[in-house]
Amino acid sequence: MASIRATKMSFKNIHRSMAGHLRPSNSAVQCLPLHNNKTVSTYMYIGTLASNARQINHGSIQAVYTFCDYQKISHCQQLSWRHLATSSAAHQTAREVPLTSTSHPTLERGPFSRVTDDNVAFFQELLPQRVITDEDDLISSNTDWLGSLRGASQVLLRPKTTAEVSKIMAYCHAHNLAVVPQGGNTGLVGGSVPVFDEVILSTSLMNNIVEFDELSGVLVCQAGCILEKLDNYLAEYGYTMPLDLGAKGSCHIGGNVSTNAGGIRLLRYGSLRGTVLGIEAVLADGRVIDCLSSLRKDNTGYDLKQMFIGSEGTLGVVTGVSILCPPRPQSVNVAFFGCDSFSKVLATYKESKSHLVEILSAFEIMDQEALMYVTKYLELRNPLSKEYPFYILVETSGSDGNHDEEKLNRFLEHIMATELVLDGTVATDSAKIQMIWALRERVNESIQRTKVQYKYDLSIPHRVYYDIVPEIREHLRTHHSHLPVCDVVGYGHVGDGNIHINVVVEEFSEEIKQALEPFIFEKTSNLKGSVSSEHGLGFNKRNYIGYTKTNEAVLVMQQMKRLFDPKGILNPYKTIPSVPGVTTS
Repeated sequence: MASIRATKMSFKNIHRSMAGHLRPSNSAVQCLPLHNNKTVSTYMYIGTLASNARQINHGSIQAVYTFCDYQKISHCQQLSWRHLATSSAAHQTAREVPLTSTSHPTLERGPFSRVTDDNVAFFQELLPQRVITDEDDLISSNTDWLGSLRGASQVLLRPKTTAEVSKIMAYCHAHNLAVVPQGGNTGLVGGSVPVFDEVILSTSLMNNIVEFDELSGVLVCQAGCILEKLDNYLAEYGYTMPLDLGAKGSCHIGGNVSTNAGGIRLLRYGSLRGTVLGIEAVLADGRVIDCLSSLRKDNTGYDLKQMFIGSEGTLGVVTGVSILCPPRPQSVNVAFFGCDSFSKVLATYKESKSHLVEILSAFEIMDQEALMYVTKYLELRNPLSKEYPFYILVETSGSDGNHDEEKLNRFLEHIMATELVLDGTVATDSAKIQMIWALRERVNESIQRTKVQYKYDLSIPHRVYYDIVPEIREHLRTHHSHLPVCDVVGYGHVGDGNIHINVVVEEFSEEIKQALEPFIFEKTSNLKGSVSSEHGLGFNKRNYIGYTKTNEAVLVMQQMKRLFDPKGILNPYKTIPSVPGVTTS
C-alpha cells in the first residue's frame, strides 16, 4: 500500500499559451504587444518569458508560447493558467468555422430588421469610439469558444453605463433589431454569440466595482467585471468570491449570473441563486429593473432577480450585481488520489462528507482519459506513481490550519486503511495546490490544443453518476464505429452531481452530432438527470429542454419570454424553443 506523501513536483515545461486574439486585459499577467494589425495580435508575458520561448504561427493568429520551470519562478502564484480564449483554440482560426446559418440550413432567421448605416450612425453618436464594425475585429466576438458556431454580426457595441444600455435597447426595440448580450464569451453552448446578424452588446467596459461592505461582505459591481479581478479585489479585504471557474480570468460576473454558473466551489458556497442578493437589468424595451438590493432578507412581492439568473440574456440584459461574499479561507489543502473503481469514488465522497464536514470545499473527479490529455498535450505531470481508472481531487478550506490538518489526516488514514484509494498526494502551499488544480481545470484546453470536442454538461444522480460514460462509448463503438471519434472523456464536480462529458473528434460533422444527440439526452432523462447542469441551454441545447422539463413548464417559460420580450429581440434562438409545444427534436 502506497503511503500519502507530500507533493514535490517541479512541473517543468508547463505548456502555457495565450492566443493572439485573447485580450491582454483577460490575463492576470501583464502583457506587452509585440505585433499588432487587423488580423494579428501577439503579446509577451512580462517577467515570465524566458530565453526558451518560441513563436509559432497558425493561419492568421500568431502567439508566443512560453515554457516555464516552476522551480525557477518565485512568483508562480501569479502565473494564472486559468485563461479561456474568447474563441476556439489557436490551431483553428475563427475564419475556418462555418457560419451557423450555413451549418444549420433549416434554421430560419427571425422577422428582425437588418442593421443599416443610419442605425450605425445612431450607435456611433451614442457611443463615440465604442462601436466596432470592422469585419476582422468582429471575428472573435462572432465565434464561440469551441469553434463550432459563427454568427455574422456587423456591429458590436461597448456601453459603459446602464443608461447607455437602456438607450441601446430602447432604440433596438423601436427599430426591431435583435440583440445578443455578450460578456467574456467563454460559454460552451453557443449562448453568447450571434446566430445570424444580431447586434452584439458587449459588457466589457462595464467593469467598475461600485462598493464593498466589509461588515456584511456584500459586493456591488457592474456586470462586466472579470471574476478573477473581483476575487483579487476582495482578497485585500479578507474575502473571496463564492464562485470559482476555470474561466475566471476571462468570464464576466454578469455572464456568470445570466447562466447561473456553478463551478468548483458550489459544494461549499451554494449556487448563485442563493448568493446573489440583487440584480439590475435592462428589459428589451429599455426599461431598467433596479433590484440591486444588498439585503439578505427582503420578502416584498415576487423575487424578480431570480427571473434573470440563468435566463441567459433572453429576458433582460444584466448590468449590475449585488453578491454576498464569504470570508477568505486562511487554510487550504488539496489532496489527489488514485482509485480503481467509481464505486470507491462514491464511497470516498461519502466518507469525505462525514470526516471533513464543514471544511470540505471541493470534491472533483477525472477519469483516466481526462488525465491523459492534460499530461500528454499540456506536459503536466501526474503526481502519482501509477495510472488509475479514476482520480479524485479533494480540497479543504477553513480558518484554523492545525484543526484542518488534523481532520484531513484522520480522513486520509481512514480511506487508505479501508483501501478506498490506492495512492495519494497532498499539497499545502499555494504553488503546488495550483499545480494539482491545473490537472483538473485544464482538460478543455488540453483537448482544444489538438482536436475539437462536443461538450455535454449534465446533472446525474450520484448512484449512476458515471454510468453514462461507458454507455456512450459502447453506443459509438457498436453503432457508429466508422465515425472519426477519438475519445469519450469524463470528469466533473461529484459534490453537486455535475458531470462533464467531452466527446473528442477530429472535426465537427452533422453525422457525429446525430450519433450523439438525442442519445445522450435520452440516457440522461432515463437516469432522472438534467441535460444542463451549469452551462445553460444556449443555442445548442434549446430544443432538448423537454428531456428535463415538462411541456407545461416549457409553455410557461415561453409565456414569460413573450411577456418580458414581446418582439423576441433579446438573444433570439436561445434557451427555449421558439415554437410553443416543441420541446425536443
